[in-house]
Amino acid sequence: MGQKTNPFGFRLGTIKTWDSKWFAAKNFAIFLHEDITIKDFLKKRLYQAGISKIEIERAANKDKRVKININTARPGLVIGRKGAEVENLKKELQRITDKEVILNITEIKRPEIDAQLVAENIALQIERRVSFRRAMKRNVSQALKFGAKGIKAMCAGRLAGAEMARTEWYREGRVPLQTIRADIDYGFAIAMTKYGVIGIKVWIFKGEVFQEAKKCLHQNG
Repeated sequence: MGQKTNPFGFRLGTIKTWDSKWFAAKNFAIFLHEDITIKDFLKKRLYQAGISKIEIERAANKDKRVKININTARPGLVIGRKGAEVENLKKELQRITDKEVILNITEIKRPEIDAQLVAENIALQIERRVSFRRAMKRNVSQALKFGAKGIKAMCAGRLAGAEMARTEWYREGRVPLQTIRADIDYGFAIAMTKYGVIGIKVWIFKGEVFQEAKKCLHQNG
């Protein structure tokens, strides 16, 4: 039985790039732990704002400065009234990292086809006692309406309170996981239920990058 590899790691260096953009010779471990701490803190603090992706950049010659790009479905919640929330967030991050923090907030135009947000939405519905099948089907059909070429959602755990854990999945359209030029978005979330933890994985196929690159070459040529 073939096991699944992480779609981002599989495509790194070809059509996907790293979430942490910096180079360190000596302080690699320190920076790595700092990145993990920042991401965990932001995810917990801004969970209601629908955080999809957190990118961290550091300049090679400026060890005391960190640039954080937050991709969110609800930028209003992150920024707050007259930017008050952003300032509080900056202060807290500066206290954690002991560095100058630059925050960039980017709005996600179509959260319905963002795999991480879809997975979190399914998890939230399961926690609110909505049937996992209904939650999956609703999100799958919504993603296809908003322009996804294909989507697969998977739930694993004690589904509907069953005594034995099992896995169920639902797919519509094409999801070519082994095609490297296929732009696959991947998200993972956890639903904490009365019976235990349910893991939700979502793969969304958004089209092939190869054709877009070909178009650009023709236009430039």
